Amino acid sequence: MSKKNKKDFLTLKDYDSKTISYLLDIAGDVKSDPLKYSKVLEGKNIALLFDKHSTRTRLSFEAGISQMGGNAIYLDAKNLQLSRGETHADTAKIFSLYLDAVVIRTFSHRTVEIFAEEGSIPVINGLTDMYHPCQVLSDLFTIKEAGLLSPGPKITYMGDSNNVTNSLMVGLSKLGIKITISSPSEYKPGQEIMKYIESIKGSNVSIVSDPVKAAEDADIVYTDVWISMGDAESDQKVKKLSSYQLNRELLSHAAKDVIIMHCLPAHRGEEITAEVLDGSNSIVLKQAENRLYAQKALLAYIFES
Repeated sequence: MSKKNKKDFLTLKDYDSKTISYLLDIAGDVKSDPLKYSKVLEGKNIALLFDKHSTRTRLSFEAGISQMGGNAIYLDAKNLQLSRGETHADTAKIFSLYLDAVVIRTFSHRTVEIFAEEGSIPVINGLTDMYHPCQVLSDLFTIKEAGLLSPGPKITYMGDSNNVTNSLMVGLSKLGIKITISSPSEYKPGQEIMKYIESIKGSNVSIVSDPVKAAEDADIVYTDVWISMGDAESDQKVKKLSSYQLNRELLSHAAKDVIIMHCLPAHRGEEITAEVLDGSNSIVLKQAENRLYAQKALLAYIFES
């Protein structure tokens, strides 16, 4: 694969609605007929370069690559020469000599950009502090399976605005779907991402600080942890976000059959109660399962001839 033709997946900002929809179609096909994709990565070596802990991202990529006939190589950045000062640019060039692609899970989004700029192999963003496109690609597939990936349903994200929030806003806006973000003013989405969202034709993102108003008649309510990886623990932040907890009382304002989503891991009793997380309206395990199919779809797309 030449550098000119390589397909990176750094953020959904780089993908139009047609391509996102195509990826979701592939995910459905992978899920229904996995054997069809069992040799797509035959002879391919794909590294997973992780600076951050992972369960779903690591497992879905390792299992998915294996199921597609490829070889996954897990790399802890602390055990590479990166930890001794080798630059990301030099590492990207070395990776390109040995590998066919790399999945990176790290802190600064600039790291994945450098790998994409300096290397000649596809770079997949497995998570940065700014974006989590793999999670949201899977979430869009899960919402599609639920029959709610259309402009009509009300989708509300509740709590701290983070990399998942950013990617949700981008993905849904690209598809012309409205989303309501409910956060205290100091934890709402940043100006940079909002400026980008406003540039998307047909985007419709509402920022509603009142959690009850945001929950009213919602068909889907999505939340995530309040303290993200790399953030310092903050009792003040948790206290400020306490009224945004997904619990029975708050969800009584939502649609009767409201669907509950959470990308996991969850802090039970903090951003969501165990009753809600484990309840009949929760599809969090379906979200987790679908990470496998979404990741395999992405790999199939990147390596399609």
